[in-house]
Amino acid sequence: MRRLHLLLATIIATGLSACRSNEDFDATGTFEATEIIVSAEANGRLFQLNAEEGTVLKQHEEVGLIDTVQLYLKKLQLEANMKSVKSQRPDIRKQIASTQEQIAKAERERERVANLLKANAANRKQLDDWDSQLAVLRRQLDAQLSTLTNSTTSLNEQSSSVAIQVAQIEDQLRKCHVLAPISGTVLAKYAEPGEVASIGKPLFKIADMEHVFLRAYITSTQLSQIELGSKVKVFADFGDDNRIPYEGTVTWIADEAEFTPKTILTNDERSHQVYAVKIAVHNDGFIKLGMYGEVKFNNETQQ
Repeated sequence: MRRLHLLLATIIATGLSACRSNEDFDATGTFEATEIIVSAEANGRLFQLNAEEGTVLKQHEEVGLIDTVQLYLKKLQLEANMKSVKSQRPDIRKQIASTQEQIAKAERERERVANLLKANAANRKQLDDWDSQLAVLRRQLDAQLSTLTNSTTSLNEQSSSVAIQVAQIEDQLRKCHVLAPISGTVLAKYAEPGEVASIGKPLFKIADMEHVFLRAYITSTQLSQIELGSKVKVFADFGDDNRIPYEGTVTWIADEAEFTPKTILTNDERSHQVYAVKIAVHNDGFIKLGMYGEVKFNNETQQ
């Protein structure tokens, strides 16, 4: 019986202590960060992947490479095709130079005969012959221009098609280089050099550990105390009553209520539904993901 009384007293004391601790804060939650799983964007053998867990990467930093040999050879082939197409493109100016010279000569002869006709030194038939010859030469020039233009247009279209294929290969080659999408810390590594990568295969997970946020839950009565952009005081809980304060900013408030999570405590024990909020915090390197934190609304916000 004495042992039972002692056990009950211990449970009550623990509960009261927890209540007193909870009364110091308006809400509690856990720290999270923006996590991105980086997947392969190309197929091939993974040559390298320098993304060990805990490694700090900068945005756009290259950390891996997937086999590019076949793509590079394909690009060389397309570039050779491009040169072949360009070499077939006709030089219109040179192609029609001879016909233009014949037309110019015929025009001079026609003008000479016209002057002789005015002086009664030539007959009308001679002038008509030169007019007919000029018409034939001009039709020949038009036909040449049409043929050469069509040929040039066709070759230009072929060249454009090959250029598009080259651009596609270059895009695929760029995707063989694995880059860090954001500046952050590698949380997990899913592949090793030597493995065969395929499009969509996860390679590593990275998170922005400098800008973390606390996901906390508040009751409906507390909604009037905060708004987007509100400044709050956040305490990172390191255990044994060791808490470090941080300045936080409310960046998101849920539109719909949800049932109280089992791991979250609020001041209003009678409330069965709460609203999730995100509070942005600048991490000095001590806050870890999953760590518990508490929130205290500033006095200015509560007024």
